[in-house]
Amino acid sequence: MSYVTENPATGTVERTFDTMSDADVQDVLARSAAAYAQWRLSPIDERVRMLRDTAQAYRDRADELAAIIAREMGKPLNQAQGELALTAMIYDWYAEHGPALLETEELAPQGAASSTVTRESVGPLLGIMPWNFPYYQVARFAAPNLLLGNTIVLKHAPICAASSQVMEEIAHAAGVPRDAYINVYASNEQAATMIADKRIQGVSLTGSGRAGAAVAQTAAAHLKKSVLELGGSDAFILLDTPDVAATAAGAAARRMMNCGQACNSPKRFIVHEDLYDGFVANLTAAVEAMAVGDPTDPGTAIGPLSSVAARDQVVGQVQRAVAQGATLHTGGAALEGPGAFMAPAVLTGVTPDMDVYSEEVFGPVAMVYSVSSDEEAVALANDVDYGLSGSVWSSDVERASAIADRLDVGMAMVNEHGTSLPGLPFGGVKASGYGRELGPWGLGEFANLRLRRIAKS
Repeated sequence: MSYVTENPATGTVERTFDTMSDADVQDVLARSAAAYAQWRLSPIDERVRMLRDTAQAYRDRADELAAIIAREMGKPLNQAQGELALTAMIYDWYAEHGPALLETEELAPQGAASSTVTRESVGPLLGIMPWNFPYYQVARFAAPNLLLGNTIVLKHAPICAASSQVMEEIAHAAGVPRDAYINVYASNEQAATMIADKRIQGVSLTGSGRAGAAVAQTAAAHLKKSVLELGGSDAFILLDTPDVAATAAGAAARRMMNCGQACNSPKRFIVHEDLYDGFVANLTAAVEAMAVGDPTDPGTAIGPLSSVAARDQVVGQVQRAVAQGATLHTGGAALEGPGAFMAPAVLTGVTPDMDVYSEEVFGPVAMVYSVSSDEEAVALANDVDYGLSGSVWSSDVERASAIADRLDVGMAMVNEHGTSLPGLPFGGVKASGYGRELGPWGLGEFANLRLRRIAKS
């Protein structure tokens, strides 16, 4: 496995990084375990200050950090700035709210002099992170666990070697001990070795279903807890709207953000038949109007995909869909020239016998379906293996809420889609994984909820 910065906008290899040896793996595990013995005992005020200083560093260095991921994975600079703002918010949220969440909880004595529960750290953890939101994904994992007193071994995506290195530098500059947060350039096999080692107490992965299954299997074989945030094929159900053009433009922006490379992006637009033709026409026009190009250009709305291989996979999915009978309204082809660019696409006429019906399309492709009833919309929305999030759009909030409550997802929304905030739980069901990040829930996944009872004398 190579850790390389290959600019997806130019195809140029800008930097390579040395990977770990197997001996390095053992050294890292020993260092993380030794650091845990001290970090877990550090004053909570010290950890809070570290989180606040980390948040400020992400704000102070936002321009630099945005430029790094524009080169690494092609995120347009304005979108990168948005990711960095959210990243800082996460560290600040845990600094503000975390200490109260770690206070001792008094239970009813139930026959004893006292019964209490404390939320304690468990030890070194391994985080395996994806490339699509390089800073935000790490913050979801690192902020609550560092506050709790766990130590972190962080394996980022191979294309995000530079940003992961800077994140380690930021943590150390903020006061996290060198061995309490260790960035590693490890292979998948070395990651499996770490999971199996008795010093690692849990693993959190955000990534593909295949990677999640491999990690879960290894973790289960060694009785380790895992948290998995995997793919999604989110439904965007449109029941009615006073302005179909505005709704379609908003839908296009949400779908094409980060070049469509978001697990909780609205990938399937399920539209009432009375609005369908107008929605498709306006969505297509909105997609065609979005500027595709250099992610460092302020006018760019859609940058390249993360790699040529990723681009070719999405183009192949569109081509297979058309060959199987779907209608392509715009885009879908690789753009000429260097880099991993493709023309954003709109597909209709997708049926259950087509591959793309059940696949996650991790790129700039919108699929639109027509339905004649609320029942049909719910059935179609739930007829996939994924269950990350979904949204329902209507001026009748009561009707929309009733439909949202029937979606088999971890996050159901009405008149918004893809919202992620530090105090809200993030995670899914079915093939979208298990466990939750952010908010109080993210502080509980890798914690020992320890009961203490004192008997009556």
